[in-house]
Amino acid sequence: TLDLTCRKDPCFVKFSEVEKMADIEAEINEVQPLLLSLTIFSTLQVFFVGQKYEILQDMNRHLEAVLKKKRALRKRMIKPRCQESLPIEATFHKHVVELLSEAVTFIEKLESHLHTVRIIPQIPNIMKDMDTALTKTEVLVMELEELVDQILTWREVQKVFSN
Repeated sequence: TLDLTCRKDPCFVKFSEVEKMADIEAEINEVQPLLLSLTIFSTLQVFFVGQKYEILQDMNRHLEAVLKKKRALRKRMIKPRCQESLPIEATFHKHVVELLSEAVTFIEKLESHLHTVRIIPQIPNIMKDMDTALTKTEVLVMELEELVDQILTWREVQKVFSN
């Protein structure tokens, strides 16, 4: 009988409904940033996957082109390059060997030769600098000779005073 007599007031019913709605809105507000970040992440992931896909497609096209030319490449790699040049008579083999050794030596020293050629326009400036350095050295030598003379005279004076 008490349950039957107990009536819920309509204001409390409304209050509980408003409370439930506030809870649902709070949940929605918590979920929205997560959904936004997931959307951004998935969009970026699709973008980068697309870029990787393009790179892989380019590599695939390149490898397909290499495979198409595989037979020609294999022939070129197996076939010695010297057979494509002019034949040399046996009497000239000695001279060719000497020429090749000189060519190798020249190629090894090519960088220093190029450096020398590049310096040629700067030789007058280098000569002026060397002349200036020589003059300074001569002045320093003269000052050193004067200093030696002063030291020797100072030594003689010291000997005289010590005696």
